[in-house]
Amino acid sequence: MPVDYQTLETLRQNHPAWRLLTSPHAPLMASFLYKVFVHKNVRVIPQADLSEALEDELFQLRESLGSDKFPKTALDYLNDWAAPEKGWLRKFYRQDSDAVQFDLTPGTEKAITWLESLNQRSFVGTESRLLTLFELLRQLCEGSTEDPEVRLQELQRRRQALDAEIAEALQGHVALLDATALKDRFMQFTQQARELLSDFREVEFNFRQLDRSVRERIARWDGNKGELLGTIMGERDAIADSDQGASFRAFWDFLMSPERQGEFSDRLDQVLALPAVAELRPEPRTRRIHYDWLEAGEHTQRTVAQLSQQLRRFLDDQAWLENRRIMDILHGIESKALALRESLGIASTHASFMALDEAAATISLPMERPLYSPPGKLRIASIRLEAGDETLDSSVLYSQVVVDKPAIARHIHQSLQDKSQVSLHELCQSRPLQQGLAELVAYLELGEEGGHGHRFTIVIDTSIEDSIRWQGVTETGAAVTRCARLPRIIYLPGQKRDNTR
Repeated sequence: MPVDYQTLETLRQNHPAWRLLTSPHAPLMASFLYKVFVHKNVRVIPQADLSEALEDELFQLRESLGSDKFPKTALDYLNDWAAPEKGWLRKFYRQDSDAVQFDLTPGTEKAITWLESLNQRSFVGTESRLLTLFELLRQLCEGSTEDPEVRLQELQRRRQALDAEIAEALQGHVALLDATALKDRFMQFTQQARELLSDFREVEFNFRQLDRSVRERIARWDGNKGELLGTIMGERDAIADSDQGASFRAFWDFLMSPERQGEFSDRLDQVLALPAVAELRPEPRTRRIHYDWLEAGEHTQRTVAQLSQQLRRFLDDQAWLENRRIMDILHGIESKALALRESLGIASTHASFMALDEAAATISLPMERPLYSPPGKLRIASIRLEAGDETLDSSVLYSQVVVDKPAIARHIHQSLQDKSQVSLHELCQSRPLQQGLAELVAYLELGEEGGHGHRFTIVIDTSIEDSIRWQGVTETGAAVTRCARLPRIIYLPGQKRDNTR
């Protein structure tokens, strides 16, 4: 992009990131949207939850800065930020819900990321970046060289280097990275991991732009249905086979490999345990960054699937218009036939200009009908009625216990925000059981049902036994403490998987 006056002036007027930075409410927007979207890696938030969170933020600011600092309500601010001329938030409806949803736009996330980079860093590493650049150049050269001899020489050189390193290791000499090199590489890993999460939102935005261009072409289409179908399928393949589509598909296939996930988790735990890395005090979410990648990638996959469904609906609309055009043609034929009859002067009912075969009558003889058969009568056995028990307590029918499973699922999801795993015993300690055994069974059922919109992985450790206690009431109304002993049940974020160790 050329950095000249006209280009920068256009960006200043039209780009959402630049307009956000020049807005008088930029500190409020950047801090609030970073806290609710970027820091927690949340993709979509309902309007009610986002408005409530912003109202709490405004209340705290008014307490410290004055009651007249932000005069409008939280919902007014959200609608203002989602206006088309500003484009800081995307306001939309989901297909399975009539509640308004909000999502962060790529321009807003770029502005927030740039503001975050303004903070002075305690450590700036350059060695790891230089090594990364050299590695990328090597891959580019090797991946574009067609001469087998050049490729063979490079492989032999690398084999000699590996043989020399193996020989040194056999003699007990292992080259280790010092603390500075470890910090340098870990800071680069953290930065690129966070940038990758930002790239997901931009990839999803680009997919929507491609889909919009396809729908505009469909709306302006004036050809036949066959050509329209071929164009739609070609554009759908163009979206999937674009540079971003192919890159995202390769990334998703690499990340979904169970071997890659296990290797990544093991290596990440090993790195975070290093003393040099622990001195940097990494964020707790770094330990589960690959789960955030999975969640963001899955959201992008769902977006691509929804775009495919929208293309199908556009095709159905075109088919409906085609059928309507056929009906208009039939009505036109009828009108022309009536006009032709009048033009030929066919006023009498006996005159005609076209002959049709007379329709034949369908004759049904009386004797061909079946005779009447009376229906069979059912005989009801006479049973002597017995008197019921008048002392039966019918209040039990109205004292049913209803467990709020969505609330339990949200409790598990909130507990996993800052932890890589949480046990059922810890969940019951932080939020004691109020409905006894029924609520305990609901915790176990969530692992089988998928968590009411939240995805969890359940691991059952049979080598450890946990005791879960709750307060109950006997038939006489006396308080009693009840206890359930069961193997340790651990909840992990991610897709459902039933493991037992």
